[in-house]
This record gives sequence, C-alpha cells and structure tokens, in this order.
Amino acid sequence: MEKKNPEQETESTVAPGFDYKDELNESATEEEIEKDEYTNVTTLSLDEVEPS
Repeated sequence: MEKKNPEQETESTVAPGFDYKDELNESATEEEIEKDEYTNVTTLSLDEVEPS
C-alpha cells in the first residue's frame, strides 16, 4: 500500500450525481476486504426535536 501524501487534502467529498444513500449502505465484498479496498462509513444524523 502506498504512503499517503501528508499535504493531500483530507476533506471528504461526494461526486455530483452520486447516489450516496444506496451506495454508502452497501457492504464491502469479501474480495474488497481481502484487498483492503473499502472505506468505513459513519453516518451522523441530527435529531432536531423542539424542546417541550
């Protein structure tokens, strides 16, 4: 595996037209896991409930 460039931009981005809801929920295949070709995805959901 190649070393990452420390000056490389690290901000996450999503390509225009990328259907992230379906694609990001798809699990990696065994082959992808063996080749270390997968990304861990964390979903943040903000629950905006009005205080009572």
